[in-house]
Amino acid sequence: MLISQLSYTFDCNWLQKACNLVLQIWKEKPVVLQLNVLTKLTLGLARSQMPIPASEILRLMLQIKRLPQMELLQMIIMHMVKTEVGTYLASNILVQICDCFSQQAASRNDQAKSMKPDTVIFNLVLHACVRFRLSFKGQQLVELMSRTGVVADAQTVVLIARIYDMNGQRDDLKNFKMHIDQVSPSLVCHYCHFYDSLLSLHFKFDNFDSATNLVLEICRFGDSRSIQKRWMDFQKSSLVPIGSPHLKDGLKIKIMPELLQRDSVLNVEVKSEYINYKNGKLVACNKTLAKLIVEFKRLGKTSELSELLLQVQKGLASVQGSNLCSDVVKACIYLGWLETAHDILDDIEVAGSAMDSAVYFLLLEAYYKQEMLREAEVLQKQMANAGLSTATAEDMANRSLLHENEPNTHKTSLAESLVQEMEETSGISPRVYKFNSSIYFFCKAKMIEDALQAYKRMQQTGIQPTARTFADLAFSFSSLQRYRDITFLWGDMKRNMQSKGLVLSRDLYEFLLLCFLQGGYFERVMEVVGHMEDQKMFTDKGMYKDQYLKLHKNLYRSLKPSEARTVAQKNRLEHVRAFKKWNHLQG
Repeated sequence: MLISQLSYTFDCNWLQKACNLVLQIWKEKPVVLQLNVLTKLTLGLARSQMPIPASEILRLMLQIKRLPQMELLQMIIMHMVKTEVGTYLASNILVQICDCFSQQAASRNDQAKSMKPDTVIFNLVLHACVRFRLSFKGQQLVELMSRTGVVADAQTVVLIARIYDMNGQRDDLKNFKMHIDQVSPSLVCHYCHFYDSLLSLHFKFDNFDSATNLVLEICRFGDSRSIQKRWMDFQKSSLVPIGSPHLKDGLKIKIMPELLQRDSVLNVEVKSEYINYKNGKLVACNKTLAKLIVEFKRLGKTSELSELLLQVQKGLASVQGSNLCSDVVKACIYLGWLETAHDILDDIEVAGSAMDSAVYFLLLEAYYKQEMLREAEVLQKQMANAGLSTATAEDMANRSLLHENEPNTHKTSLAESLVQEMEETSGISPRVYKFNSSIYFFCKAKMIEDALQAYKRMQQTGIQPTARTFADLAFSFSSLQRYRDITFLWGDMKRNMQSKGLVLSRDLYEFLLLCFLQGGYFERVMEVVGHMEDQKMFTDKGMYKDQYLKLHKNLYRSLKPSEARTVAQKNRLEHVRAFKKWNHLQG
């Protein structure tokens, strides 16, 4: 058959002609198109980075409730998600596949099992959502995994962690922690991104106590005998709540944190900011240490900082060349925090821990450079007690004068991180994350009025709602089919975009478009389309067409504008026609 032969070509023009031929045959005599032929063509299109025609063929298959074999579907999706547009389409196709599966399962159709997507397909799409920062779509897919009963493996959990980090869903990620803490030592490296995301969220919420505790836990990871005892028993699946664990009817996702798919490679293509994996251990990055040092110094908790540093250094004992306490004191000296440096030095001595002898001389030199002679004298006595030879005060003073105009040569990578931390302008306020977290909780609990009250308080306190705020409210209204309320919310979004510079993501725009389409608000549909086109965002017309035909196929089909009974009906007819014209719908 001609279509089968063309499926193997790498010529995009011939592949497009094959696709056009399939679409034409489908209109006239769809029964002659065999599933294996459609599968070959879809794979050829996806492989040649033609995701739009590939999605068209996949949607034809969905119309007849048939899909390629799972291994072939995985290959198709793998090629599609290599690009951003392909990811938009693949994620929407996955949503449609799950809808089709749910319908089949509800009617107890024998073909339902063959329609159920597997973990690998979800991982491919979630990975692309992380790569292209489609956080709202990623969250939808995580909830879809729960509804369809697809098991999350080790790779899924890491991808979920990244999505939750982007969305500020700290409580949701904390629900996973107990299970991830108990994985076997061989999988510790795979969960570096999980702990990195959780620590990132603690910092976003300005919760330094939790951040400190997490850093200490990571240093002691695997040392607890009680945990080691459970490693062998932790191969089974567990249910993790999405939202508060106290919700009676809340969603739960099944996870197997010890499961890694064969040939699976955990590469989320996002650089860890706070936690790294080094010499078989999870270690805190300089950025983490810098944040903690600055915060402890701000609060005047030097002794607590010293205690933390000692425990972290103990955890780093197996990491070659690590002397954290010395590095921190050197960084403090470089920044001119001489009192803090000396306090830490005292604490380390009291604890009986070794300190690099060079640190004493650096601090002594800094004292003389700043003409802090009394402090220098105290330090010299300490050095003598420690068995270190000290120069005379005159020698140190002369050395200080000699190097007075020379640049500081003792700058370390930790010192650079401290400088960056102090210079870094704060992004989103922790109060925003806390308000959004409350709104999200109420939305998941279906307490929409409480969510709206929190939204109003947020505005009354002068805190600007974010795209995340509106996404959670819109998602909640949609789950309750309160599409009219979403139109009011859309009005708030537009005002915030015009006056306060609010930026909405493409996946949120698309969600709003689909909500308005479901509710029959075609004027709002075209408004969203206008915003997307103004920003040159991709529009998945195939999906919108399917939704229209599913919900409004016969809407105003024979009504003419002159026959409209009211002005409102006439206007609505015009908006429906505008949508059909934009989406190339006939009739």
